[in-house]
Amino acid sequence: MLQEVHVGHKALADYQSMVARPLVEEIRDLAEGLKGLRVLHVNATSFGGGVAEILYTLVPLLRDAGIDTDWRVIMAAQEFYEATKIMHNALQGNPTSLNRAQQEIFEEQSRITSETLGSGFDFVFVHDPQPLLLRHFTGDLGAKWVWRCHIDTSSPHPDLARYLLPFIELYDTAIFSMEQYIFDGLKIPTRVFMPAIDPLSTKNMALSPEDADYVVSQFGVDPEPPLMLQVSRFDPWKDPLGVIDAYRMVKKEFAAVKLALVGSMATDDPEGWTFFTQTVEHAGDDSDVLILSNLNNVGNLEVNAFQSRADVVIQKSIKEGFGLTVSEALWKVKPTVGGNVGGIPSQIQDGQTGFLVDSADECAERCMWILDHPAEARAIGRAGKDYVRTHFLMPRLLRDYLRLLTDLKG
Repeated sequence: MLQEVHVGHKALADYQSMVARPLVEEIRDLAEGLKGLRVLHVNATSFGGGVAEILYTLVPLLRDAGIDTDWRVIMAAQEFYEATKIMHNALQGNPTSLNRAQQEIFEEQSRITSETLGSGFDFVFVHDPQPLLLRHFTGDLGAKWVWRCHIDTSSPHPDLARYLLPFIELYDTAIFSMEQYIFDGLKIPTRVFMPAIDPLSTKNMALSPEDADYVVSQFGVDPEPPLMLQVSRFDPWKDPLGVIDAYRMVKKEFAAVKLALVGSMATDDPEGWTFFTQTVEHAGDDSDVLILSNLNNVGNLEVNAFQSRADVVIQKSIKEGFGLTVSEALWKVKPTVGGNVGGIPSQIQDGQTGFLVDSADECAERCMWILDHPAEARAIGRAGKDYVRTHFLMPRLLRDYLRLLTDLKG
């Protein structure tokens, strides 16, 4: 079934001081021609990961623009999420794809879910592969359908790509985060939308150093020792084991350094527990490695505090659709080290707004440089914040969606 997600109120006017005036004016002009449209967003979960975070802001901003917008998430059997996790990994290049039994689970659960969709929408946005088959099972319902792919599909498993392509081509448009993610041979129109963060959310609002220190102290983090941090799901693509390896190299030179790995256990990620356990085992009995999740009462405020307190923020992904945590860290003027993959190089200009790395050794070297050169590192952090302000704040993403609605409306 599909379950409605309730969101709070947000207004474009609250963001005016943070973005350029021409952007705000364009948003208002576009919205005038779209008032009264009915739009639905569908994805797999309302908690954990960047898609949910984006929708918690995008949906109320679309409503503020006069567009009647709903958001619903899939509620399905566990075996559905197990199949879609395999699919998710295979789309990012994992050599294991869906077998026929898993395809049947995916199709049957999608058929059941489609029966609860309803009708009366002008546009339906389907996010990522989990709800992809809704368009196949419902027909068009008199709406324009858009598939929004948030993951790195630059080298998908060929069997899975062949299986999914006919379902994708039922959509009117597909949106990808990067040009290189667009499926080879895809015959429908495509757009490229880079994601964005909400600077007014609890995760990204300004925190004083004193408030950040107080929050992280509740988890045993002292205000003095240098802190390395990665915020991400417990997922092999995020490479938390490689982050621990880099930390151990740094610790040889900076004995007081601590590492925090902060993540969330999402409902659509059944592998998360397995990899969480592997991460804990890799850390061993090192009391200077702190591994936390939402199950330790780590929410958006706590993530904000850890990012605000950290001396070095890392996103050492080996596959990454975009990596919103990079923009989150840069927005907080933090020197950031990211894997040279996916959407991370779009946010980090190496040596100017952060550092790009290809290995744990390189990660450690950059972290040590940051700890050794605090003034220069802070200047890089300030350049990063300016870049995020121009490119990766939510009003720009709202504008992208309004442009697409305008074009599809005709």
